[in-house]
Amino acid sequence: MTARAGSQPDPYETGDDGTSNAMFAALLEDSAEELYESAPCGYLSTLMDGTIAKINLTLLDWLGMEREAVVGRMRFTDLLTMGGKLYHETHFAPLLRMRNEISGIALEIRQADGDRRPVLVSSAVKLSGNGEPLLIRTTLFDARDRRAYEEELLRERKAAEEARREAEADRARLQDALAALQQSLLPTTLPPVPGLETAAYYRAASPDQLGGDFYDLFPVDGKSFAFFLGDVCGKGPQAAAVTSLTRYTLRAAALHDPDPVSALSTLNTVLHERYTGGDPRYCTAVFGILEPDPATGETAVRLASGGHPPALVLRADGRVDFLPTPGGVLVGILPSAPFATASTTLAPATLSCSTPTASPRPAPDRTAPPCTATRRCVPSPPPTPAGPRTPSSRP
Repeated sequence: MTARAGSQPDPYETGDDGTSNAMFAALLEDSAEELYESAPCGYLSTLMDGTIAKINLTLLDWLGMEREAVVGRMRFTDLLTMGGKLYHETHFAPLLRMRNEISGIALEIRQADGDRRPVLVSSAVKLSGNGEPLLIRTTLFDARDRRAYEEELLRERKAAEEARREAEADRARLQDALAALQQSLLPTTLPPVPGLETAAYYRAASPDQLGGDFYDLFPVDGKSFAFFLGDVCGKGPQAAAVTSLTRYTLRAAALHDPDPVSALSTLNTVLHERYTGGDPRYCTAVFGILEPDPATGETAVRLASGGHPPALVLRADGRVDFLPTPGGVLVGILPSAPFATASTTLAPATLSCSTPTASPRPAPDRTAPPCTATRRCVPSPPPTPAGPRTPSSRP
C-alpha cells in the first residue's frame, strides 16, 4: 500500500488499495451515537439529583429494561442493590461531591429478572464555564469475571486457612500423643535412696519427635540401687522402640546380675542380635550401682560405660572431677564389646550424668574440649557448716 500526502494509512494493510479503502471507509461510518450506544461498557448521564437523563443500549441490555422505563423515571440509585444504595449514599455520593470524580467502585446493579450483575463504576461531574455542576457522567464496566476470580481466591484462601487449622490441630494431637508415649519410656518418679538426694531433668529436643534418651533408677535389693542413663541413635518411632527395649533389658539384667559390666554386656547381646540387618541400632549408656552405707553416710558407686561421656563428681570443697571410663565402645555395635569401669565414693559429693544432647552448652572458649566446657558449667556447691553433709546423686 502506498500512502499519499493528506491520506490516512490503513491499519489492516492487505495490498489491495480498493479493499483497504473500503474497510477504512466502513470504520469511519461509525457515528458518535453508534459508538456510544454499542460501547462494550455501560454509559449513563444523570442530573445532579441522580435522575437518569441518558443511557446507552449496552446498559439497557444488561438491565433488561426499555429506555422509556428508565430515562426521566428512575434515578441511578434505583439501579443498585440495597447494599449498593447504602454505599452510594454514605461513600460514593459524598466523595463525588468533594472531588467531582470517582473511579473503580465495585457495586452491583439489579436486572429486570432479579439477578445481580457486579460492575465497576466511575463517575465524573460536568461543570459549566463558571464551575457550576451540570450533570454526572457515569461509566459501568462488567465485573462478573473479576468477581468470579475474587470469589475463587476467597474460596482458596478459606480452604488454605481451614487446612492450616486442621494441620495445627493434627500437630497438637500428635504432640500430645508423642508426649504421652515419651513419658511412658521414662520413670514417672525416682525412688527414694537412703542418704541420697536424687533428681532427674529431661527435656525433648523437639515436641514433634520422639527422643532416644533414657534413664532410670530402681532398687536391686534391700541395700543397693541401680541406675542407668543413655542415648539411642536416631529419633522417631524406631528410636522409641530401641529405647523401650533398652530400658526393660537393663532392668531385667540388673535383677539377674547387678554387675554393671554384666548388665551392659546383656544389652549389647540383645541389641546386636535384634538389629543385625540393614538398619543397625546401637546406643551409648552408663550403668551403675549405688551402695549407701548408713553407718558412715557414704555411698559407694560402681559403674560401667559403653561409649558414653564420663560422669562428673562435684566434691564438697567445690572440686569437679571426671569419673573416667576410657575404652568403652557403643552398645550393640559389636558382637562382643568391652566396657570401661570406674568407681568412687560420695562422701559427701554429687554425681552427675548426662546424655550428649543434654550436656550444657559449650563455654565461650570454643578451643576447650567439650568435656572441659561441661565441667565449667557445673555449679559450685554453696558453703556448708562444718560437719558431715548429706550426699546427693544426680543420675
